Amino acid sequence: MISNKIKKLRHKFIKFNIDGYIVPKNDIYFGEYSSPDRLKLISNFDGSAGLAVILKDKNYLFIDGRYTIQAKSQSGKNFNIVEIHKKLPWKVLKHKIRIGYNPYCFTNLKLRRYFKNYFVLVPIYNDLITKNVKRKNNKKFFLLADNITGESSKSKINKVLKFLHKDKSDCLFVTAPENVAWLLNLRGKDNPYSPIPNCRLILKKNGQIYLFTNKSKIHNLFSNHSLKKIKVIDENKINIFLEELSSKKIILDRLSCCLAFEKIIKNKINVSNKNDPIYDLKTIKNNIEIKNFVKSHILDGVAVIKFLYWIKKLKTNISELKAEKKLNFFRRKNKNYLFPSFNTIAASGPNGAIIHYRANKKSNRLIKKNDIFLCDSGGQYKYGTTDVTRTISLGKQSNRIKNVFSYVLKGHIAVVNANLNKFTSAHLLDAFARKYLKEKGLDYSHGTGHGVGYFLNVHEGPIGISKNYKILIKPGHVISNEPGFYMKGKFGIRLENMIYVEKLQNKIYFKNLTMVPFDKELINFKILTKKEKDYLINYNLKIYTNVEKYLTYEEKFWLLSQF
Repeated sequence: MISNKIKKLRHKFIKFNIDGYIVPKNDIYFGEYSSPDRLKLISNFDGSAGLAVILKDKNYLFIDGRYTIQAKSQSGKNFNIVEIHKKLPWKVLKHKIRIGYNPYCFTNLKLRRYFKNYFVLVPIYNDLITKNVKRKNNKKFFLLADNITGESSKSKINKVLKFLHKDKSDCLFVTAPENVAWLLNLRGKDNPYSPIPNCRLILKKNGQIYLFTNKSKIHNLFSNHSLKKIKVIDENKINIFLEELSSKKIILDRLSCCLAFEKIIKNKINVSNKNDPIYDLKTIKNNIEIKNFVKSHILDGVAVIKFLYWIKKLKTNISELKAEKKLNFFRRKNKNYLFPSFNTIAASGPNGAIIHYRANKKSNRLIKKNDIFLCDSGGQYKYGTTDVTRTISLGKQSNRIKNVFSYVLKGHIAVVNANLNKFTSAHLLDAFARKYLKEKGLDYSHGTGHGVGYFLNVHEGPIGISKNYKILIKPGHVISNEPGFYMKGKFGIRLENMIYVEKLQNKIYFKNLTMVPFDKELINFKILTKKEKDYLINYNLKIYTNVEKYLTYEEKFWLLSQF
């Protein structure tokens, strides 16, 4: 049965002379978390990535491999589910039809990749899903001190200005809010899981800055700031500003500059072939940022260890939602903890096979004796961002499950111990992570790692570890290391640490940030090499040294039992 929302949308096709309409996951700021979430409104799918196309007689939901099971469960009644990495929309849809879209929610890059030139794409400036619902969040932005960020905004701006001068461009249009946040050492509360300030910015080659946002969020924030050249402009006037902008050459961010803005700019200004340099600059964390990452992970490790001890010793069955709540309780005990860095995945038994599972009232399952429990969670701290996944046993497990767990663990260890001076490309590291699984004909359908922001997004591009990422790993990079394995309807296994790249005597190495042991009950030590066993002993010793003073006697004893 077709939902009323889809019926209402189709009724509008005649008015706009279209055969279909594209619904994105992202909002107008292209962040990971959308407000409003158009895709969920139309399809009921609430995964973090996806794209829907509503036609007169069919509906398609394009998702990646992480969400196949979830999408079929949430949206399968009304949508044909297509894995986008296997078939892009232009390969599935009938060519030459007229398809509408909101030009404030799509970049030129995204539309060309998904639809090429096989369709008549019709920009519709009145959003057909939300009726241009405006955000009502007026929470104030705030600045981070230089001793927290390790670098002043003035220094960062000078780096970008050098890039501008080298490119002979007159200005840079920064449309990704997280890039504005990094440049100005600015944070906000416009996102449920990261301190993102929703805003955009133009930096001119003379150092003049125009910041576009809700002015009520700024107040007098920059009145005593060392940067005197910041002019705050109401975000609703950005189109007028762009139309009046005088410039010969501009750098746009192809990942987050919407088609509506790009069209205004291209009508009068030459666009550089370079992209926003801030993406690469902010991936290199300085010494102060790394030190704060380390501190945050010690605090986070204490909370997760207390949680693991608690759930392991629990005599009664509890639900996934109660486990999630209890983990947040342990994190909140620390005054430096602010809020989760993403929506916690607390998945027991068959729910663990849903890679990005989120427990809700309908799916909430009792965690039972002999279950495998996968918990993927993280926190935002003053100041640092964490992300850790542990899979634990709550009873006796088969040798097959222990073997699979151990293959995943071997891949995890292979990544962190990789010779980065020889294997510097991310796709080579991805192969290390999958090696032992693939030898047994097994694999997983997600990347091995993602970049992590400094008190920003827990998922931060452009760095990561994946099959197609030919990105060089550099000192200062902070990345997750999270191989896994999932058996539909049975269980899921994922082991995730955050790691960073350190340079010592002209050589680079991965070092662990995460301070949480792996479940000894799930390891088949017979298939580990001596080197891998030694690694685990040294890793556990490092954990114990850093967290023991925060633990009770019983918790310390349990932690020692994991050696």
